[in-house]
Amino acid sequence: MTTATRSVPQARTFASVRRYLPPLLVFVAVLVIWELGTSGPGRRVLPPPSAIVDAAVESQQTLIKATLATFYEAIGGLVLGTLAGVGVAFAAARWIAARDILLPFAVAASAIPIIAIAPLLNNWFGVLSPVSKMAMAALLVFFPMVINVTRGLVEVHPSSLELMRSYAANPGDVLRKVRVPNALPFFFTALKVGTTLAFIGAIVGEFFGGTSEVLGQFVLTSMSSGAFDLAWAAILVGAFTAIVAYIGVSLVERVALPWQSLQTEP
Repeated sequence: MTTATRSVPQARTFASVRRYLPPLLVFVAVLVIWELGTSGPGRRVLPPPSAIVDAAVESQQTLIKATLATFYEAIGGLVLGTLAGVGVAFAAARWIAARDILLPFAVAASAIPIIAIAPLLNNWFGVLSPVSKMAMAALLVFFPMVINVTRGLVEVHPSSLELMRSYAANPGDVLRKVRVPNALPFFFTALKVGTTLAFIGAIVGEFFGGTSEVLGQFVLTSMSSGAFDLAWAAILVGAFTAIVAYIGVSLVERVALPWQSLQTEP
C-alpha cells in the first residue's frame, strides 16, 4: 500500500472532522450556556437542560407512547401528502391545461393558515381520530411535493429530449428514462422538507384536540399545570423524532441516488 493510498482515508477523516466538529462544539456551548443561565431556585418557563432530561426520564413511558402516536400521525400524513403531490405533479407535467388548473390550487392550499384549518379538520374527521392530524400533515407536505416534482419532470435538458426523439422514443419511454430520473433529486428534496413539516402539522393538529397520549396534548397539559420541564421534554422529543425521520430519508436518498451524494461531498 502506497503513501498516497494510505492518505485517502486520512483525508476523508480530516474532512469529516472539519465538517462536523464546529456544529458539535456550538451545540455543546449552547447547552452549557443554557444550563448556566437558567440554573437556580424557582420555577422557570425555560428550565435548564438537566431539569428537562430528569423530567423526560421520570415520564419516559408516557413520552414514548405519545411519541409513537404522533410519529404514526406524521408518517401517515407524509405518505398521503406525498402520494397526492406526486399524482398532481405528474398530471401537471403531462398536460399544460392540468398545470394551469392544478398549480393554483396547490398554491392556495399552501396559503391556508394551518391554525385556521385544524379545527375544521377535527370536525370533519373526528377530534380523537388520527386521520384529522394526518390530513393536517398531508396539507403541509402537498405543496412542496407538487412544486418540486413538477419542476423535476418539466425542467429536462433539451439535449436529452432530442436524443430520445432521435431514437424514436415514445412519451412513456421519455418519462421513464429521462423525466423520472431527472425528477428524483427534486423528489427527495421535497420529501426531506415534507418530513419535518409533517411533524409540525401533526403536533399543531393535536393542539386543537386529540387523545391525551399524543405530544401536542402532552405539551398543553404540562404547560397548563406549570410543568414546563415536561412540556419542553415533549417539545424536544418531537424535534428529535423529526430529525431522525429526516436522517432516515437522507439515508434512503444516498442509497437510491449514490451519484447525487458523491457530487455533494467536499
